[in-house]
This record gives sequence, C-alpha cells and structure tokens, in this order.
Amino acid sequence: MMLDVVILAAGQGTRMRSAKPKVLHPLAGKPLVTHVLDTAEQLSATRTHVVIGHGAEQVETELDGRDVRFALQAEQKGTGHAVAQALDGLGDGKVLILYGDVPLIRAETLTALLDEVDERRLGLLTVTLTDPSGYGRIVRDAEGCVTRIVEHKDASEAERGITECNTGIVAATGAQLKRWLPQLSAENAQGEYYLTDIFAMAAAEGIEVATTSPASALEVEGVNNRSQMATLERAYQRDQAERLLTAGVALADPTRFDVRGRLDCGHDVFIDVGCVFEGDVTLGDGVSVGPYTLIRDSHIAAETVIEAHSIIDGAEVAARAYIGPFARLRPGTRLACDSKVGNFVETKNAEVGEGSKINHLSYIGDARLGRGVNVGAGTITCNYDGANKHRTEIGDDVFVGSNTALVAPVSLGDGATVGAGSTINKNVDAGALAVARPRQTTRAGWKRPRKLK
Repeated sequence: MMLDVVILAAGQGTRMRSAKPKVLHPLAGKPLVTHVLDTAEQLSATRTHVVIGHGAEQVETELDGRDVRFALQAEQKGTGHAVAQALDGLGDGKVLILYGDVPLIRAETLTALLDEVDERRLGLLTVTLTDPSGYGRIVRDAEGCVTRIVEHKDASEAERGITECNTGIVAATGAQLKRWLPQLSAENAQGEYYLTDIFAMAAAEGIEVATTSPASALEVEGVNNRSQMATLERAYQRDQAERLLTAGVALADPTRFDVRGRLDCGHDVFIDVGCVFEGDVTLGDGVSVGPYTLIRDSHIAAETVIEAHSIIDGAEVAARAYIGPFARLRPGTRLACDSKVGNFVETKNAEVGEGSKINHLSYIGDARLGRGVNVGAGTITCNYDGANKHRTEIGDDVFVGSNTALVAPVSLGDGATVGAGSTINKNVDAGALAVARPRQTTRAGWKRPRKLK
C-alpha cells in the first residue's frame, strides 16, 4: 500500500526566543526537521509532505533538494487544521502524521504503528508518563477501547488523573482523513481544530483505535524551549556513545562526547573527553584522539595519534601519523604514513610525504612535501600574492631551517638544505644549500641606550 508522510513544521516556537523557525534549530549538528525526514525516508514513503508556516521561506531553503512537497498553513489554527493543508495531496492509502520538532522518533516504532492500520483500524502512538501535565489523555471504555482523546486544558479532574498520553503521532488512511478532517470544530478551550477529535469520529463509526508505544518516552519528546533541546541533545549523544561502546570503542567519558554526523570506528580506538565529530568521520584501528579535538569530514587511518586541542577538517591521514597538540589540518591536507604535524602547525591543501615532519609553529599551504622532509619551527609557505594562490614543491629528504619563508611559486630539489632565517624566492637545486639572510654584524662593547631621568 502507498504511504504518505505528513510532517507538521509550521509552528513559531516562541519559547525558543529566536528569530529562527523552531524546526530549524540544530540537534546533533542538523535541523530538527531533517532528523524527522531522515527517519521518514527509512519507511520508503511514496510522498512526504511538510506543512510550513512561520518562517516558511527559511524552511523551504533549508530543505531545498529534498524530495518533499510543501503545504502552507498561513494561520496556525491547530494540528487538525495543519494536516488539512496537505489533504489535497494525499492518496487514499496509509498516512503517517509526524512532527518536525520530535527528532528522536525511531523508524522501528513507526513501522510497528503502521502495521496496525487499515480501513477499519486507526493507529495511535501513546506513552505512559509519571507526570502527564500538558499532554492529551487517552480515554478508554470499560473494555479498554479508545473512545476519545481529551486535551489537558479541556480535561476534567478525573481525566487529568489518566497517565496514558497522546504523542500526537497518528497513522490513518487518506480516505479516513478526507472524511473526518472537514468535520472538525474549533469549539474548545484553545479555539483550535484538534486532530485528536478524529478518534471520537472513528469510535462513532465503529472503527477500532489500535495503540502502540515507543521503547522510550524520549522518542516522542518534542522541543519547545532551550532546556528541552539540551535534554534531547544529551539523549541523542548518549545513544551514540552507547553504540560506540558496544562496538568496542573506548570513550574516556561517554557524557562528554558529541557526534554531529556519522562516525565509524575500527578496533581499539580511544577517544578522550570533549571531542566533537562532524560530517563523515572514519577512525581506523588503534587510533587515539586526545581531549577537546574537533574532527570534521576526515579519514584517519590505523595507529594514528591525535593530541589534545587539534582541529582536523577535510583531511586524509594515513597510518601511524602523529598530529598535535594544537594542530590545525584544513581541507585538502593529506598526510602519508609516519608523518608528523606538531604543535601549533597549520596545513591547508598540503601533501606531506612519508616520514616527513612539521614539528612546531609553522604554516604549510598549497604545498607538496616528499619523503623524509624536516621543516623547522616558524617556517611558512608564502602561497598568496594578494590575488592568486601559488604552490611550493619540496622534494625528498629536504631540510628546511627554522624561521624560513618559502615564497611561492618555488621548489626545493631532493636533498636540498635551507639555512635558518632564510627567505627563499628562487628554486633550490637538488643537494644544494641555500641561505638567504643578511650577514651578521657584531660590535664589541656595544652600550644600550638608557632612559633619561
């Protein structure tokens, strides 16, 4: 049967106290609504509809390129009214209603709910809460059948004592929704068109309401303020940490660890506290990541050691490399086996050959280093002339003395040596020594100037 997924994402989210639409606030590095969309994609939906309202243009821009249909809710008049905006685009098959601010819902939970739905059965996801304040309550008859849902503001004292609550996640058929939504009324405490009123209509038609529940209440928690956002962020990260721990990754502290994308790890990987992983990151066997390191869209091969406070962005690192502390590898950096990029070294669009070392306080950009190169402290490649970038080519077994400026375009041949403090703006032949600095002058008995009293 065909499946339509409707994601409600029109709310303003005033309690977030932000100009940004609530569904675009990031959880684990991506907008709330994209978490829901990614889950919906796992269900192989025929069509996905996103109901937008507040900040509609921003939401459309964020979701540009995704296979979704937008429906505009110009005025926010309740959940029933929101779903009705997508009604014309629905087929008569199954319809799943989700929320753009409920990011942790699992595909397995939704599949179980959809399995309950047909023309004679309506599906509802419920959750039992110790404190149900603010939630709609599930009202059942003596036989345990759902007869209606009453919103908290409209509930009697007895009904408020019910702990089984409505999550808002509903599975129905398009034919049912097309029959019931036009009948909704706004005669209630909030003056809104409640989607939950369709359950009384279902009961009146003799249609059974089948309920299922999530494995954890966190799956169905929504975001209404910054505190709830922080709670769900930590819940998401705890799940990521548990996944890695189960796979054998050693985390120094699972509560101080963030994955904002995809992280794949080999055997015997160690990750210290405060590390952040963004985009697609792979850590090979035996990789060790020091504290407070950021790695983004990078592949780190086996036995590499990354010391504290390093930033690795868009880099390819081969086996047994040594990085940091306080190193910054920018996009286009490629480190070969047994190479080293040390403390306070920055690289960009640079290839560092096998066994080569850039140990301290250097910048290497738009460059290629051969095998066995040693770059002294304070060395920079002057790759930018104010308009264009130029390359530096360094051969095998080159020694570059400290505090050297290599003015690109320039090349150093195999086995060349550059004296410390040089400014090199001409090519250096293989095996040659280049020294480009003023001759030292020494004056015996020199007296320093003194301040006048």
